[in-house]
Amino acid sequence: MNFSQLFQGLGSLFEIEPGIATGRIVLIILGVVLVWLGFKRTLEPLIMVPMGFGMCAINAGMLVRDFQEIIGLSNIMIHPLAATEELMDVMQIDFLQPIYTLTFSNGLIACLVFMGIGVISDVSPVLKYPFTSMLIAMFAELGTILTFPIAIAMGFDPGGAASAAIIGTADGPMVLFTSLILDKSLFVPITIVAYLYLSICYGFYPLLVKALVPKELRAKAVELRKIDSGVISPKAKIIFDIIACTVLCLLFPVAAPLFLSFFLGNAIKEVAIPKYAELLENVFLYASTFFLGLLLGILCDAQTLLGDPQVLKLLILGFIALGLAAVGGIIGGYIVYGINRKNFNPAIGVAGVSCIPSTAKIAQHAVHEANKRVIILQYAMGASVCGVITSAILTGLYVTIILPYV
Repeated sequence: MNFSQLFQGLGSLFEIEPGIATGRIVLIILGVVLVWLGFKRTLEPLIMVPMGFGMCAINAGMLVRDFQEIIGLSNIMIHPLAATEELMDVMQIDFLQPIYTLTFSNGLIACLVFMGIGVISDVSPVLKYPFTSMLIAMFAELGTILTFPIAIAMGFDPGGAASAAIIGTADGPMVLFTSLILDKSLFVPITIVAYLYLSICYGFYPLLVKALVPKELRAKAVELRKIDSGVISPKAKIIFDIIACTVLCLLFPVAAPLFLSFFLGNAIKEVAIPKYAELLENVFLYASTFFLGLLLGILCDAQTLLGDPQVLKLLILGFIALGLAAVGGIIGGYIVYGINRKNFNPAIGVAGVSCIPSTAKIAQHAVHEANKRVIILQYAMGASVCGVITSAILTGLYVTIILPYV
């Protein structure tokens, strides 16, 4: 695996004509400028902000030539959809088929959910506590990393093993996205298992926190520093959004749709476009979540689940992945506790699992039970937002490394 294969966006700059490569860089810069001018209201933000993010993501998120042939795309965002007569007939008969075909099986619904998550997320804690938040999130990927060799040992091929491992991110859209690319045969059962466990972990994680973090540590308050009282300006947040989106798309183009969706959603909130924010949160997020749940239920027919011997293995792997993820996050919390000379609450570590904002709420609730006067939600939200970012990075790495061998 060479550099250009691992970091596709950067590698593709050296595999195309110099004029096109230069044009991509210029358009990325232009996209950043458009977002900034939209934020400043110099240009119309309704058009400029999404347009600027789109320009940055598409010009950064290009694949090298051999990956284009594998995926069948030259452009990771838009590709002509070849619809057959048979598909059109089915779409006219089965009432949920259009929703499944046009939003579910192509990963669009995952991107819509990510836009909504971006709107409800606040990157202020990430900018206030970048080291703490990212360290915890990285340790919370323990489940994603260790589940892969376990799945290989249980008989899965690399694509299926990676798809199962991504359950450890506790990020439903990420599981959808990975299984669609790496192992479509597992798409239905692995998605059902992932979302089933996302509900179960809400009841399991509090017990795990209590078991691994003694009450006296859960009751510990974090002494405030100067930075804790500071306010992160919308200007700083929009700069972070556009830079993080562009850099991550450049490094991992296969996950560019997810990066674009999350950071664009967050930028919409920071630029203060209320109509768009309401659309993404109240329409896209809730409509996507509703149809996601409905379609998952429709896919849960006995023939699909019981007829696949892999389902039992996926149930085991899902539990292992999510359990290891929480344990890894708490280990990260203990490490920060030691680095900060005991001025930290290790229970915050569980928030590194990227099921935002649920794991952050679980951490706060566990701390509140031990000491009602302690509030750690700002630290927990920082870890949770970073968990979303690290989950997308791990997804990009798995897909980039494994896809040529699938």
